[in-house]
Amino acid sequence: MSVRQKIQLRETVTGDDPSVAPTATLIVLHGLGSDGQDFAPLVKELDLSSAGPVRFVFPNAPLRTVSIGDGEPVRAWYDPRPVAAESGAVSTQDEEGLRASCEVVQALIDREAARGMPPGHVVLLGFSQGAVLTLMAGLRAPQRLAGLVVLSGYLPLSIATEAEASAANRDVPIFMAHGRQDPVVSPQRAESSRDKLLRMGYDIAWHDYPMGHEISPKELHDLNGWLSALLAPWH
Repeated sequence: MSVRQKIQLRETVTGDDPSVAPTATLIVLHGLGSDGQDFAPLVKELDLSSAGPVRFVFPNAPLRTVSIGDGEPVRAWYDPRPVAAESGAVSTQDEEGLRASCEVVQALIDREAARGMPPGHVVLLGFSQGAVLTLMAGLRAPQRLAGLVVLSGYLPLSIATEAEASAANRDVPIFMAHGRQDPVVSPQRAESSRDKLLRMGYDIAWHDYPMGHEISPKELHDLNGWLSALLAPWH
């Protein structure tokens, strides 16, 4: 079964000439209760023309009931159940859901490779749950990726990550951004994740902003600069 059969997605390629193949792919992972369509405006809000044509892939998370909802199915990459601090191997995080969605993201990376896009030209970009999944899948991907963008997220299964992280992505560039007034994912949790990743030797570009659980114009400006510098050498 193909990824397209397993999960709904839409995609678009920037640039004026459809005969010119894209030089990079951004796989954009949405947050809880959202869908890929909600992040389609990123195509216009990010100016990556210096990198040439860029393919944006917007997958939809599966519909599922979650423990903090009202019983109605919502699009979610995993169940965002209340999480206690990890102690040893014990965690209340939805490990099964995280690992299942990690497989979906890896299949999307493999799909890009199958149609000629080197994994080293693929960026995972996620917001909230999508940011969590970006770290979950990106740090475990067996192929070296171009970069990871983590907007208003945190590092899941952090103890397991130390053992499971791929050697191929030990030096992958990571853009992390968070709101200093975020009521959904606390700034402290994001900072703790950042510090954990730094101790593990990852290259983190950290940004924080006077905002809540959202994406701000200044954040997009900073992200645009980071992505342009990352992708431009391939054009």
